[in-house]
Amino acid sequence: MFILDLALSNFMTKLRQSFTHEHQIEITLFLVLLLCYGYFFPRWADPNQNSRLNMVVAVVDDGTFKIDKYVANTVDYAKVGEHYYSDKAPGVAFLGIPVYAVLGTGLDLPVMAPLTERLANSSAFQATLNPDGTGVSTDKVRFAIAQVVLAFLFGAVPTALLGVLLFRVCLYLSRHLWLSLVLALGYGLLTPAFAYANSFYGHQLSAFLLFAVFYLAFATSSPLTPARLMLIGVCLAYSVVTEYPTFLLVGVLFLYVAYQLWQQGEWQRLGWVLGPAGVIAAAWMLYNKTIFGGYLELGYGYSELWVDSHSTGFMSLGVPRPDAVWGITFGLFRGLFWLSPWLFLAVPGFVQWWRGREHRVEWFVTLACVALMFLFNSSSVMWWGGFSVGPRYILPMLPFLVLPIVYSLRPLTQPASPSHRWLTGAFALLLIWSFLATWGMTLAGQAFPPDTLSNPWVDYLLPNWQAGNIARSLGTIIGFRGWLSLLPVLLLSLALLAWPLFTIRRTS
Repeated sequence: MFILDLALSNFMTKLRQSFTHEHQIEITLFLVLLLCYGYFFPRWADPNQNSRLNMVVAVVDDGTFKIDKYVANTVDYAKVGEHYYSDKAPGVAFLGIPVYAVLGTGLDLPVMAPLTERLANSSAFQATLNPDGTGVSTDKVRFAIAQVVLAFLFGAVPTALLGVLLFRVCLYLSRHLWLSLVLALGYGLLTPAFAYANSFYGHQLSAFLLFAVFYLAFATSSPLTPARLMLIGVCLAYSVVTEYPTFLLVGVLFLYVAYQLWQQGEWQRLGWVLGPAGVIAAAWMLYNKTIFGGYLELGYGYSELWVDSHSTGFMSLGVPRPDAVWGITFGLFRGLFWLSPWLFLAVPGFVQWWRGREHRVEWFVTLACVALMFLFNSSSVMWWGGFSVGPRYILPMLPFLVLPIVYSLRPLTQPASPSHRWLTGAFALLLIWSFLATWGMTLAGQAFPPDTLSNPWVDYLLPNWQAGNIARSLGTIIGFRGWLSLLPVLLLSLALLAWPLFTIRRTS
């Protein structure tokens, strides 16, 4: 008995020693991000999400990729012959199919009827419904629950994990806990990533997969083993299957991994990347062949309602346009730096990073990822992304845009620096602006801002907040209305963050 107690004591001692302050901060960061994402429900009646959900439901409930029965709830569909299909990249939907198959058994239980009735009789929930709509029904509740679960698993969870990976890479570059935590929280809560984290889009899952490749190839001390390289291959290929435009970043990251292997004299191991990537690519091409008639035929080529857009240039892509560049960056309509002005610190950050002569190869990789997505978005005939919070097409590169900010804010880690005080104040103001703008625009109304409004700040954000028309959330279900529904998530997040903030203060 004494030996058992001693062994258990030694085990617990080693466990406490291995559970570092960094691990405590990572766990808290993950929980805070997951809380802030999952607290707010995905947008209902969103054509983009419905297109993918239609495919999931059709495959599980009807045994077909045809969405003929559900096509009325979306404008994002492809018509092939007399049948309709989702025109979206299928990656997220593929993942959702087995989850919905399991979830469906629970959704058919008799308990669903009382839940539907409770929602129908909830005055707080009723206040969020479209007065011209058809109310609450069992089918709608079933569809909504499926959307909540799938958006959480394949949007919120990957984005929260991405926040942790970003924290680790920033810590690797800065060696400063406080700065790394702020940058990770800033990315997760003060950029358009917050708007799309808990949604059944593909942007955030793709962003996680891409940044995971960068993390695995750069900021880990362990070697590029066959298992790690196979994981990299899966992430690279599935990122493209999830969001087609990311093939640009996939090319950059693949070359980066190849360079790392060449540096280690192990270039022949590149086959471990290409193997699983090839399997995923083959399955995706088989899907295209089965539905659209060609291995490289995409659903966008059959989008009945977007023929003009997708027939312009190459699949809606032309050459970069000055108006699009301005609109993506500083335009009131969809400008990134109106929503998240703190991200503009990446510009001087790239300069400081280069001057510091640190991680030159990673500097090129990061800059290439950022520049290529900007060029892609500014080349699109529909660069604003329809109903959107900010320029959503660039979401997969946003984590890379955060990395150079480490070098812009290095004076904050040196209290004796002459620029410490004014830089701290300026950065704090930028974060406050970003919080008000990002949360204000994301949570206004029950849908993302329409693309028919040239100034969504005046024509969408302000009227909805003044009317108390705030996005549905768990607070809505509890009974809170308007901005009061934000209090539970804000207070709980601050309570969770008290632990790492105390840890950093004690160890600094």
